[in-house]
Amino acid sequence: MSILAGKNTKVLVQGMTGTQASFHTKRSLDYGTNIVAGVTPGKGGITHLGLPVFDSVKEAVKETGATASMIFVPAKAVKSAIAEAAEAELELAVCISDNVPIRDMLEIRNILKNGKTRLIGPNTPGLITPGEARLGIFPENIHTPGKIGIVSRSSTLTYEAVLETRRAGLGQSTVIGLGDDMVIGMNFADVLAEFMNDDDTKAIVMIGQLGGNFEELGADWYRSSSVKKPVIGFVAGNSQAFSSTVGYAGDIITRGKITAEDKKKALADAGMTVVEQINRVHDELQKLKL
Repeated sequence: MSILAGKNTKVLVQGMTGTQASFHTKRSLDYGTNIVAGVTPGKGGITHLGLPVFDSVKEAVKETGATASMIFVPAKAVKSAIAEAAEAELELAVCISDNVPIRDMLEIRNILKNGKTRLIGPNTPGLITPGEARLGIFPENIHTPGKIGIVSRSSTLTYEAVLETRRAGLGQSTVIGLGDDMVIGMNFADVLAEFMNDDDTKAIVMIGQLGGNFEELGADWYRSSSVKKPVIGFVAGNSQAFSSTVGYAGDIITRGKITAEDKKKALADAGMTVVEQINRVHDELQKLKL
């Protein structure tokens, strides 16, 4: 296994009986993910997709020993779902839901602050350790087991990065989408730290985008890290300041003062290799001769 989730991770699905959750739960099961239960309040006791359904996360954990959760619930239910996961002391929660209110996320961050549960998302394609576990909505057919860790803020460009590692003939150790929202769980620094400590990961591809200062904080962490595996960075967007046509909500906070060029410079100054086009990632990976 690589980072955070692998073939031995016992996974439950919050909201499993919903349409989208059912679809992706089945795909994850077919992929070999060790999903052991579902949680849907009021439907405890039924069987769905061949799995037991419980009314609460705590009950599901007690009966199955689950340590991770995929969350497929409406935005208004995300706060309570993550609070349940934290109360049950799950190690990992992956929240696919989008349109989660910022105020709820701020409260969620406070809930998680002193607990053991780590959150990926919301508004994320999730996590996939190729050949072992799929927690989310990743198109599993494009992934191959390998040496490159991928962490990205852009859902679409995550898939592009995966294809670039395949073009380089290196595959992926674990792929993580951080989520596109202004307030998220794990950030670049958190995931880079995991990859640096993972023997299966030989290099990392880091995909950023306009909005906030996530990339700068990741660069600061990397600069001070005692372990420095190669990181290839790409930042989506251009050098223009924020405008209503850009569309990245996070840039409202920075008022356009942080451009894509600023982010690229921060990554490069920290010692990362920065590419100007996503299709140059495989060239830089091949230069590493891993």
